[in-house]
Order: sequence, then C-alpha cells, then structure tokens
Amino acid sequence: MHLRALVLATVAAASTPVPTPVGTGPRYRPPARSPAARLACRPAAPLNEGARVHVELFARRRVVVVPAAVGLERAHLRLGRVVAARCRAPVWTLDPSGVVDYEGSTTLGRLFRVWGQPLGPHRLASFRGAVSVYVRGTPRRGNPRTLRLEPGAEIVLEVGGYVPPHRSFLFPPR
Repeated sequence: MHLRALVLATVAAASTPVPTPVGTGPRYRPPARSPAARLACRPAAPLNEGARVHVELFARRRVVVVPAAVGLERAHLRLGRVVAARCRAPVWTLDPSGVVDYEGSTTLGRLFRVWGQPLGPHRLASFRGAVSVYVRGTPRRGNPRTLRLEPGAEIVLEVGGYVPPHRSFLFPPR
C-alpha cells in the first residue's frame, strides 16, 4: 500500500464513530424530571423551535442517556418522543437522542440545572472524576458549566475513560 493511501485509511478509521454501548442501571439512564424545570416553564411555548445542539455523555466508556422530556412539564410521549407538553423551560429535549433544543443564549450548566443533574469539572451526573469536554471534536478547558451552547454544535462530555469524540452530528429534520 502506498504511504498516501495508508495515511488516508488511518485518518478515515480515526474519524469513524466507535460503537459504544449504553451503560446498564439507573446511573446511565437518569430521569428527565426536575424541580428546576417547573420554575422555568413557559406555558404554550412551541416545542419545535429554537436552536439545537447534540450532547453526548460517556461515563466509564459507556453511554449515559440524555432522556426525552428534560425541561418539559407534563410531557406526552408517543413512541418515546415528546409530542406535547403543558409548558417548557428555555432548554428541553424531545427524545433520548441527545439533541437539545434551546432558546436565547444559554450554557451547558443551565441544561444540567433544568435536568436536575450535577455538572462540574469533576462531576458528570452521578459519576465523579475529571470531566473532559469536546466541542466539534476539539478539547475545551475550563468548567463545563460555563460552556455556551452554539447552534449545530456537537458536544461530548466524558468521565472515567476515553471514547473518541464525534466532530459533528446530522440533525434530523423537524
């Protein structure tokens, strides 16, 4: 094999997503409900508007699910996807894909506050350890709570092991 072909094959393999199993047990599937969502809830706010980011969480090299209905009150689900809700917070999820909808300028910390899950430099939901943050595949330093959400971004948070972060995400149509 020529050197150029070998380099291209290596780069392609490195950028290919690594299949990662979802962790087992409730720590890997935290619930969507939180008291903070009720406090920030706006009645009759549209669900299919706003900017979107994709958030992937990994703990001990396993997926932590970002559930449907984060930031929503009295959500009605059909086939695992939210189809209606009494009201919504400024950040919300409609399904367990990791797609987070939001309005205005907001941070990752706000998402976790509305979700009711801890987030910090050494805490990711119920997991403890140094939290690594990647935006569009590039490492970011600092407190993950202060990370500003950017429309269309792919955000990966990891604790307790390394999973190669994705650079992008193909958002489904609304």
